Amino acid sequence: MPLAVLAACLLGLAAGAFARVLADGFGEGSGAPRREARAAVARAARIPPLPRRPYVVEGVTAAVFGLLTWRAASLAGTLDAGAIVPVALTAALLYAAVAGVTLSLIDWRTRRLPDAITLPSVPVLAVLLAPTGRLGAALLSGLALAAAYAVLWFVRPAALGLGDVKLAALVGMVTGVFGMNAVILAAVGAHVLGALYAAGLLITRRATRASEFPFGPFMLGAALLAVVLPVG
Repeated sequence: MPLAVLAACLLGLAAGAFARVLADGFGEGSGAPRREARAAVARAARIPPLPRRPYVVEGVTAAVFGLLTWRAASLAGTLDAGAIVPVALTAALLYAAVAGVTLSLIDWRTRRLPDAITLPSVPVLAVLLAPTGRLGAALLSGLALAAAYAVLWFVRPAALGLGDVKLAALVGMVTGVFGMNAVILAAVGAHVLGALYAAGLLITRRATRASEFPFGPFMLGAALLAVVLPVG
């Protein structure tokens, strides 16, 4: 396992560099979404995925890759598909990590979660999770969490966006593999993390009660905790 984790961390450095460049290709959303997405992907493909200062994104992605690889390996033989689980689950988790880092960067800078990343990620994750034998649980959890966020969006559209609802489907799919407790932790944890961040802004007088901030990074941070912590 140590060698696999180390290799994942090294891969994470390159993945983080790619995610940073890809995220930079998405702006405020004033242009055509498909054209923007194609240009962003083409630009990211042309630039070598090499870490660049200040190395924060690359370092965080490397650490996340290492944690997720360790978590997947620790579940060897415990899910329905037996020995294939570590490889299939690792692939799914690492893909989710790259998508999550990219979405976090875009949301933090532009306050949007592009459909070009969230929507295709649903079938991609479904294919990657199929060999684990937990695809059914993942799909049901994704649908349930997306439905819950849809209700929240309907009740308070100023607090959540439709992008958050679509992201909830991905969070539910990934955490659903680890059980309902993980899904609940991801759902509740996102709001706790968001509330703590808002409280910090208020205490330091960097924001008011009417201030808004992107919620996607907190959803993804809570999802990471739900996957890594043994709560399933």
